[in-house]
Amino acid sequence: MVAFSSPWSAVAEDGGRPYHFGFKKSKNGQVASINEEGFKGIVQKHGAIFMGDTSKQELYLTFDNGYENGYTARILDTLKAKQVPAIFFVTGHYIKEQPELLKRMVAEGHLIGNHSWSHPDMSQIPAAKMKDELDKVKEQVIQITGQKEVRYLRPPRGIFSERVLQVSGDLGYTNVFWSVAYKDWDTKAQRGGGYAYEQVMGQLHPGAVILLHSVSKDNTEALGRIIDDARAKGYEFKSLDQMTAKQY
Repeated sequence: MVAFSSPWSAVAEDGGRPYHFGFKKSKNGQVASINEEGFKGIVQKHGAIFMGDTSKQELYLTFDNGYENGYTARILDTLKAKQVPAIFFVTGHYIKEQPELLKRMVAEGHLIGNHSWSHPDMSQIPAAKMKDELDKVKEQVIQITGQKEVRYLRPPRGIFSERVLQVSGDLGYTNVFWSVAYKDWDTKAQRGGGYAYEQVMGQLHPGAVILLHSVSKDNTEALGRIIDDARAKGYEFKSLDQMTAKQY
């Protein structure tokens, strides 16, 4: 076996302190903040995305797709009807089980991002394993969909370290976190589309990166109304490829 030769410095090999991404939620349209979390400098140093230009009424819609729960097609229907771009962060499991949905995402103008092959805590695996996790997703997405590149990454479970940001950055990825989110991933604790609508709309702010999980029935029901009412407030939905500035 040939050993993986890492081009990265010591910080990429010693693991570094792990962080669980967190943020101070927006209230009354004020921007969200990571100033209180202790990792602002690391996120900024490595060019990770937390939110976009807070001087502009722009929103970025992102979905985590670890597995399919029967709602992604409906989500895509809504996005198509409303002409809204999004990015879907997918795992190896999703790729193997849902190739047709991946093709549809790209065909309808959406981006597919990397959520790792097996959804590990990447702060706890070596650089060689991290590269393998990301390469598998990238290769399969390109092969299945024809998307030219996969350059956005969402670290599984929102766990990261400086090593994770450095290694993935050197592999060509921009890490994407978020500034609007709520507990939507628990399929046994769905509370209705009205609840999802209130949670998202209550946190909206200029430049927001919105994290939603596609397994959520609540999100699926609320999405059209969220889009319509955000636009009524003067917001425009954009693709991550259209983000011109990052704020911290």
